[in-house]
Formats: sequence, C-alpha cells, structure tokens
Amino acid sequence: MRISRIAGAILVLLFANITSAEAQDTWSLQRCVDYALQNNLTVKQQEVQKRLADLTLRQSRLQMIPGFSGSVTGGYTDGRSASLGDNQYVNQTVFNSSGNLNMQANLFSWFYQQKTIAANKLDAQANSFLLEKARNDLAFNVATAFLQILLNIQTEKVNEENVRLTNSNLDNTKKLVIAGSVPESNQADLEAQLALDSSNLVTAQNNVTLSILQMKAYLNLGFEIPFTPEVPENIASLPMAALQEMAPEMVYSAALTNYPLVKSDELKIKSATRAYQAAKAQLYPNLSIGGGLSTYYANNYYEDLAQTKVLSFHDQISNTYRKNIGLTLNIPIFNGWQQRTTVAKAKVNIYSQELIRDLDHQKLRQDIYTAHANAVAALQKFNASATGVMAAQKAYDFATKRFNLGLMNTIDYITTQSKLYNAQVNKVLAQYDYIFKMKLLEFYRDQKISL
Repeated sequence: MRISRIAGAILVLLFANITSAEAQDTWSLQRCVDYALQNNLTVKQQEVQKRLADLTLRQSRLQMIPGFSGSVTGGYTDGRSASLGDNQYVNQTVFNSSGNLNMQANLFSWFYQQKTIAANKLDAQANSFLLEKARNDLAFNVATAFLQILLNIQTEKVNEENVRLTNSNLDNTKKLVIAGSVPESNQADLEAQLALDSSNLVTAQNNVTLSILQMKAYLNLGFEIPFTPEVPENIASLPMAALQEMAPEMVYSAALTNYPLVKSDELKIKSATRAYQAAKAQLYPNLSIGGGLSTYYANNYYEDLAQTKVLSFHDQISNTYRKNIGLTLNIPIFNGWQQRTTVAKAKVNIYSQELIRDLDHQKLRQDIYTAHANAVAALQKFNASATGVMAAQKAYDFATKRFNLGLMNTIDYITTQSKLYNAQVNKVLAQYDYIFKMKLLEFYRDQKISL
C-alpha cells in the first residue's frame, strides 16, 4: 500500500495548488507518509509479526509431506568382539560403518493437520489486516501531525502580526511622547506589552519546533535533518462533508465493514475455532506408516571360516542390505489429562477472542460518538470564534482611532488589542480542530474522504 486512503484524500485536499518546484524543497504530506511507511519502527514490528504468521502457516503445510532422512555412521572398536564370519569372540581392532534411509508419513490424524493449517491460514490473514491497520493508523497520525504543524505555523503568524502591531503602536507612542501629547507611562505600558507579545511569539515558534519533532519521530527521520512542510494557500477553502451526513450510528455501521481491526478480530475468532477443533482431534488415534533401508560394512567380515580374506565392500553392502515397512497406530490412553486440558484451554481462547472483538466494537462505537460530538462542538466553536474575530477587529479599529487622538489610555488600548489577538488565535485553533474532527469521522466511515 503506497499511501493509505485517508492520507491520500487529505493530500488531495491540502496540496492541490502546490507547485512541483516547491515540492522539491519541502515535505509534502504524501512524501511524509511514503517515508513513514518505509521507515516507521511500529510498522516494521507489525511486518515482522505478519512474516512470522506466514512462516507458521508454511510450516504447518509442509508437515503434510512425508518425512525422509538418512544417516551414515562409522567407527573403530578395539578389544574382544565377534567375528562376522564365525561369530567367535577374539581380540581385534574392527572398523565398521552403516547407512540408513528412513521415511515416515502420517496417514490419518483425525483431521488434526487440516484444522491446524486452517487455523494458521486464518491467523495469517488476520495479521495481514493488523498490518493494514498499523499502516492506516500511521498514515492518519502523520496527517494529524502535519495538520498540527500547519496549525502551529498559523499561530506563529498571528503572534508575529501581534508583535508587529505592538511595535507599530510603540513607535507612534514614542513620537507622541516626544511631542508631549501623551504621558511617558503610555510608552512604558506598550514596552511591557511588547515584551509579553515577544514571549508569546517565542512560545509559538517553539511549538512549531516541537510539532516537527513529533513528525520526525513518526518518520523515524534524523532530528538533525531539516524539515519544511508544504503549506496550502488557503486552509479555509477545504471542502468538508456535511455534518448531518455523519450521523454516528451510520458511521459506525460503515466502519464495521471497512475497519481492518474489525476484520482481524473476526478472523482471530475463526482461527481460535479451528485451533479448538485441531486440539480435539488429538484425542483420537493416529495412524502413520514408516519404512527404511539399511546396510552394513565391517573389516572383520571374512569370505570363509579361515578368515583369510575380508569380504569386499560391495558384497558386504549387498549381503547386509535390509528393507522394512510398517504401520503404527498411536492410541492416546492416559497422559495426565494434558490433551483434555489443551482442548479446554482452546475452547476458552475462543471466548477470549470474542470478548476482544466485543471490546474493540465497543471502543470503536465510543470513539465515533465522541468524534461526532467533538465535531459538532468544533463547528459551533469555529462559528462563534469567527464572529468574535469580526467583533474584536471592529473594536480594535475604533480603539486605535481613539488612542491616536488621545481619547483612550494605554491600558484600555492594550486590553482591546489583546482581545483581538486572543480572538484570532481561538479562530485558528477552532478552524483546525474542526478540520481534524471531520477528517476523523470520514476516516471511520469508509477509510476515505469524500471530495
């Protein structure tokens, strides 16, 4: 998966107007997600779990193939031993060697192997969905971190504008103080306000740095590497799905068919059921077939009783060549109730997986209802903050005219300016908060955002 659907949709929304020249020098959202999917440690951990599950499935399938092995042994003995020609014990040094080929195959194990393979196959599929979930979660976290960077950049700009306005007012006030139009205390009040505004700007700049560090953590990117995000021209122009189309129960019903964790939970239950059936199969007899070939050579195997000449290697191999084949029926009678305990534990594991599924469903529904409530509140807060900015701006414009005419003291003027600043910051926060809440709802609904 090159990029998750949620991240891809946000990418289209946020960066449709960014030029290719800018992309060469900055980090787009898609570049962030692509890099994170290749380097994030959490995703790598889940990839390892998927590979382990695939290997377990492969091994269970290979166990259906008959076992085949061979061995060759050789050694010296010194002392009394029987001569192979006359079976008389004499003191001698003997070199001997032997070779064996063995085959073992399971003919019937009461469906144990088939159920085990089915369980492992379902478990491998479940891990595939868990990997998809890890990638989607990472892509969404990267998108959220990207929005947080943009929010902090906008907040920094508001603070920069506030410092600029305070500086401008301070310059004008200094001229009025020199002209004797206003008292010198007005200048001191504005200098104190400039110090406060400068402190707020430093905090805003630090928040940008911290949010970039969070992004680098998701990307597993060296902290010393520069990171400059692509900034959209107008965040307010992003199209949003209508809130009335995001009824929480409707979103939840859609999520049950699309959310990877939900699919993984269902497969885990099926896998546990197959594992339970495989455990039960171990209570029944097992039938297997085995066979082998063997031969032997020794340097005390003589051609005649006179023991004058050792039988040739080829003749010994032919003379001692043996074949065997047999059936083995293994009947479990009593093993300390171990297998019955294994069956009982496998049955309990099914119930455990069902509880995990129910808990995940409960959390998913709660998260969706919470996200919907937050989206409603965020929209109301954004509308209120937009109205508040217009009112604060109008009040500030009137206050500026009165202050310049000497009809307002510095404290009241600074208070009016602070109200405008707070209103602007609150609007930016509310705007980005509403965007995030709506993207989250769209992600829950169908893993993509409607354009």
